[in-house]
Amino acid sequence: MSLTLALLAFAVPGAKAKTELVVAADGSGQFTSVQAAIDAAPQNTSPTNWCVILIKPGVYKELIYVQREKHFVRLVGEDPERTVLTYDLHANLPGPDGKPIGTFRTPSTVIDADDFMAENLTFQNSAGRKGQALAVRLDGDRIIFRNCRFLGWQDTIFCDRGRQYYQNCYIAGAVDFIFGGATEFYERCHIHCLGNGYITAASTPADHPFGYVFSHCRITGENPDVRTYLGRPWRAYASVTFLNTEMSGVVRPAGWDNWRDPAREKTARYAEFNSTGPGANPQARVKWARQLTDRQAAAITVEKVLGGSDHWNPQSVLAQLPAVHFSSDSTNRIPAAKP
Repeated sequence: MSLTLALLAFAVPGAKAKTELVVAADGSGQFTSVQAAIDAAPQNTSPTNWCVILIKPGVYKELIYVQREKHFVRLVGEDPERTVLTYDLHANLPGPDGKPIGTFRTPSTVIDADDFMAENLTFQNSAGRKGQALAVRLDGDRIIFRNCRFLGWQDTIFCDRGRQYYQNCYIAGAVDFIFGGATEFYERCHIHCLGNGYITAASTPADHPFGYVFSHCRITGENPDVRTYLGRPWRAYASVTFLNTEMSGVVRPAGWDNWRDPAREKTARYAEFNSTGPGANPQARVKWARQLTDRQAAAITVEKVLGGSDHWNPQSVLAQLPAVHFSSDSTNRIPAAKP
């Protein structure tokens, strides 16, 4: 069935209906690549006028870069399992100089812009078990992912800086597959461990009160033999908290690792509250991680973690956005917007 994006009326006073951009690998949209649509997105969007890029089901093998000036871009797929943004660079590939390209040149998707949102999409690095291979690199602030999948092996998500909110997402990997210095809140997400390793490798700055918070999430393993740590500190003041998270037997009893540096046991900020399941074992956890009290846990909210000086609340942003509908009317071809 040919799909096009219905016209949208934004649910804010005075907002006007507008058309958006459609990507389809089969040529039925305005663009056959996601990057071409991003390049065509206008630069003068606002909180009441997001640029919606509708991505039809398909596998889009391309390197994607959301430029710094592309504010308020919203990528929307119909089905995350059938709409895949992927590439396969890994750190050991030789570059133009013959030397390995290294970790930070491997992301399939780079989001450099503030105020970005993605829904119903898969972000993948398909290199497999070949070392560091990023599915996404996040350098923007105020980023939202809803109902997305992140697939990789080592270093799946590099959250370099800024604030990001994940709702009902699926993240798969084995080694340090959520890492970096950003402030992040994961709500009702599924963390799936493909092999022995570490879920997080935070590098939270010392003056940031929060690093990663996982709330009402669940942790599973690819098979009964997989074992993982909840995290190890990439930098001394790594901050990671799990709230009300269901943990399968994949989680090691100790919970946390010091990355071969006992000094980091004095600075790393690791905590849990009300973990459940076979992997929840507060008595066996390392002594330098905390079990939070009811009061301490209740104070860790989305607004508190992500609010910042601008009082950003991604849940309010989501509540104000209109739904995006796919239409079967193939005769309503939407003209491309001018960049």
